[in-house]
Amino acid sequence: MATLLYRIGRFAYRRAWYVVIGWVLVLGAILGGGLALGGQTQESFTIPGTESQQAIDKLDTLFPQAAGAGATMVVSAPDGQNVNDDPVKQEISDVADGITDLDQVASVVSPYSEYATDAISEDGTTALIKVQFDGPATDVEDSSLDALEDAGQKLVDEGLTVSYTGEVFQSTGFGLTITEVFGVVFAFVVLLVTFGSLLTAGLPLLSALIGVGVAMGGITLAAAFTTVSSTAPTLAVMIGLAVGIDYALFILSRHRTQLALGMDPEESAARSVATAGAAVVFAGLTVIIALLGLLVVGIPFLSVMGVAAAFAVLAAVCIAMTLLPAIMGIARGKLVPKAGSRAARRAIAANEHDHEDAGERASGAPVSNSSGDAPPSAPAPAVKRAGPSLGGRWVALVMKAPIVFIVLVVGLLGAASIPAASLDLNLPTAASQPEGSTTRTAYDTIAEKFGEGSNGTVVVVADITQTTDIQNDLAGIRSDLEAVDGVASVGQGLPDETLDTAIFQVVPTTAPDSPETKELVQRLRDLKGEIEDQYDVPITVSGQTAVAIDVSTQLTNALLPFGVLVVGLSIILLAMVFRSIAVPIKAALGFLLTVGASFGVTVAVFQDGFAADLLNVESTGPIISFLPILLMAILFGLAMDYEVFLVSGMREEFVKTGDARRAVRIGFQNGARVVTAAALIMFFVFFAFVPEGEGPIKAIALALAVGVFVDAFLVRMTLVPAVMTLLGRHAWYLPKWLGRILPNVDVEGESLREHLDEASWASTQSAAVDADSLEIDGAGGPHTFSVEAGSLTVVTGDTAARRLVGAAIAGRIAPSGGRLQVLGHGLPSESGDVARRVTLVDLDSRRLDSTVTVGDALNERLALGSPWFRRDKHAASRLVGRVNSSLAAAGRGEAPIDVHRTLGELSPLALSLVTVALGVADGAPLVVVDAGDGEFAHPSGTAFVAAVAGIADPGTTLLLGLSAAPAAHASSVGTALGDRMLGRIDLGSPPSPSSLGTASANPAPAAKGLSR
Repeated sequence: MATLLYRIGRFAYRRAWYVVIGWVLVLGAILGGGLALGGQTQESFTIPGTESQQAIDKLDTLFPQAAGAGATMVVSAPDGQNVNDDPVKQEISDVADGITDLDQVASVVSPYSEYATDAISEDGTTALIKVQFDGPATDVEDSSLDALEDAGQKLVDEGLTVSYTGEVFQSTGFGLTITEVFGVVFAFVVLLVTFGSLLTAGLPLLSALIGVGVAMGGITLAAAFTTVSSTAPTLAVMIGLAVGIDYALFILSRHRTQLALGMDPEESAARSVATAGAAVVFAGLTVIIALLGLLVVGIPFLSVMGVAAAFAVLAAVCIAMTLLPAIMGIARGKLVPKAGSRAARRAIAANEHDHEDAGERASGAPVSNSSGDAPPSAPAPAVKRAGPSLGGRWVALVMKAPIVFIVLVVGLLGAASIPAASLDLNLPTAASQPEGSTTRTAYDTIAEKFGEGSNGTVVVVADITQTTDIQNDLAGIRSDLEAVDGVASVGQGLPDETLDTAIFQVVPTTAPDSPETKELVQRLRDLKGEIEDQYDVPITVSGQTAVAIDVSTQLTNALLPFGVLVVGLSIILLAMVFRSIAVPIKAALGFLLTVGASFGVTVAVFQDGFAADLLNVESTGPIISFLPILLMAILFGLAMDYEVFLVSGMREEFVKTGDARRAVRIGFQNGARVVTAAALIMFFVFFAFVPEGEGPIKAIALALAVGVFVDAFLVRMTLVPAVMTLLGRHAWYLPKWLGRILPNVDVEGESLREHLDEASWASTQSAAVDADSLEIDGAGGPHTFSVEAGSLTVVTGDTAARRLVGAAIAGRIAPSGGRLQVLGHGLPSESGDVARRVTLVDLDSRRLDSTVTVGDALNERLALGSPWFRRDKHAASRLVGRVNSSLAAAGRGEAPIDVHRTLGELSPLALSLVTVALGVADGAPLVVVDAGDGEFAHPSGTAFVAAVAGIADPGTTLLLGLSAAPAAHASSVGTALGDRMLGRIDLGSPPSPSSLGTASANPAPAAKGLSR
């Protein structure tokens, strides 16, 4: 992965303006498409399959008038008047009658109707007009709501007070306030302090804002086709801003450090994307996987939120990998820290940690990197050596008394987690809306005048198809419902026109989001069996209150399995990254401490009211039911970010030195500054949504802000070094059997260093193939040889060894040791490039269809080798001509062949030469042919070798594997081959360079170096 990212970073740097323009077009297209389609967020808290939702679906079919979304118009008479006064009563009745004729309105129940239940307050000051729409809230258009409010305005004009409540009036707007802007400003300040440069500090913000724009465009586009919760875009903005800034920060920090050491800007950008970028990709994938894990919960609105946030993270990762290096390419040397600046001194000090040679440090000479590349292109600036950083002093203090810090952190976070034990989950009600809003005013008025339970009516749906005494049975069921503990009142049963279904409006004595209401719903459901036995009438419990309870119950039940999934995933992922058992277990336990503390603080503030006024929390109550799962998903990804960026430095140092204590100290010092800046940025971005955030977003924002702060500063930067110090070398233990099972994701960029080492060596070689102490399992060795471009080289030795060496040269298998370059590409890191440029032909094992003609076989292979071959209709005929020339030169009296002969009609020699021609038809500059153990593996002269050479173009390099070299002297062989140089590689001889034959009359060009 590191090698691929290296190439992406270099490409973006070199083609900077193309990449920037590409992203601008993407941003414009996705935002424009979303706005053009008019996507709007909507609330739809439903769970398919639950009893409450099934009842709503049934009503939609059998009793549509009762299945749609509901709204309540709360009308209060002026002081000194009563809603039962004739003038007021007439005004309210007229408005109610007028609402009946509005679009999308299915029914209206006037407070004076015989079907109204407790619609007038006891003091006569307030009346309720119940409005039922003909579809769910997601289908109710804004024009219908505007018409309803226009009708209510008539009452306002008469001096009455009118407010509205119901799911259709829940706030679905999305917008940023000044506090979110403050969060971005705080992030910029942190970046400015970190980098000491306005230009550098602005880059992470710019890339993050573009990522957020792309994410918002995608969400708006999706909202035009599916239901998207109003919380989804806010969450996406929070996550997108935070990770977008952080990911750019990690890469840009590495780039600046390398520039301060004198590395070429282009090389530095590519390596930053490959090393820090590899960690960014892994960290981003962990967040995306965790967010997409919300799909398994099976709740549509939560799934959409998870997908939206995951898309924002994906956009941030893609921009960090492509747009950021492109901007580096535009800025070029402007990002180099000034000599003597704190950034330059930190870079030099960090570099000195990796090199112990005192003379080298004293002279200030540049040091070579671990990959073996040449020293940086410019010497590091002479700067004043930096003293111990704050991070260095902190980790030194922690390492002096690790047990003390472990006890302190665990004790503090354990205490903070205590309130989480009383966690109460529910969906938001109008009580969580801002004070002064129409829904909050209506909610408070109903609670005051009619009781809290009137804000959360429970609907009991009765199937009356089996009863013959409908009126009496409905009256009996109503009496039974009224007798249930916690019921304030029950409306009379309302049957539909076909007498299939009836509904009862049950008013609880408690608020819709209270634990007592949950218990009431369960008691009503427990009554089903008794009512069905007595009246032969099955009932189900539904309504928005029951739906909210079902959602909360399912989310609560999913919390433990989801937590196990997240923790288990973290252990597996970190074991892959760090090749350790202790590190992932420690990370997972730390994550649990973070989640517990975050839950605890959130419950203390939003449920218990601790410091609620200070944080502008207007009402307390149950925590929004999807917060715990959402919080665990997001914090998991962020916690793994900090773990990777901090502990990967420790592992790299331990692998290099084997000193566990030094690894903790150096790794912490190298990563602490970036992790600190990243955590502060995320904290400010999240916390900015707390004071003025709407509804559930306030609780989510506070939980994330607390979680980020706790995880970064207490868990990762205090508990982790303390535990790692205590474990010592045992922290890096991984059983061998497990190491073989776990894939190596190479977040630290080891493969890149190997690739750069191979590429650097390959660029110094001039031959088509160079091997230096090459070792291949099963092929002996080490082997050292060189193959000149355009030559024919005979490879002799055991058949298996020849085939293995040929496969290695063709990029099909990886060498086990030594160095190998083919056509300017180092192996094995560039095996894909080599495999595309080398054709491998095995005469002994290849089995061709004997019914295919020579012309068809060659044309098919020519088509694969070049899509333009059809412009040359004579290509196959020319190859057949070469085969015939080789047959004639072999002196065996072989008859010429033509394109119409089938392969089954050919002689063994002709078939072998046609097989070689098929390999040459690929157009590869290097063709490896092995004769196997067959007739042509033991030539008595030069005839077969010369015949093979005659098939290929003069510039094509040929390797021919034989059991023994031609009997003739090298000079005679060279004469028989004309101008083509002949070489020999004996796999059974001691490793030494060998080349037979005279110099070619047409010298081969030098092999190309790695194109970067």
